[in-house]
Amino acid sequence: MPKFVASRSLQEPLEWNATLLKGDVAEEVQTLKQQPGGSLLIYGSGELVSTLMRHNLIDVYRVMLYPLTLGSGKRLFAGEVGKTTLTLSNTKTTSAGVVVLTYEATKTSA
Repeated sequence: MPKFVASRSLQEPLEWNATLLKGDVAEEVQTLKQQPGGSLLIYGSGELVSTLMRHNLIDVYRVMLYPLTLGSGKRLFAGEVGKTTLTLSNTKTTSAGVVVLTYEATKTSA
């Protein structure tokens, strides 16, 4: 599966089998979304999610709710991302009690 990395500090060549996104990350992701193939997945980057949310480039959100509170930490949706209407499309509870909530972004016409 192809891998793409959004980074301000890394430079090619990358040490693993991945392509570095160059320039405007929102434009790069828009281009990737228009290519044939599977879905694009984001792992572990709240800042990237916030950037893509501002550009309406996320179609599906999978939120994993763990049965644990820490009392502090990063916000799920940080920064100015604007309003995004989501529709719950699926729920699943794992044997460890983690609830996986799948939401689809409501498409709006511009």
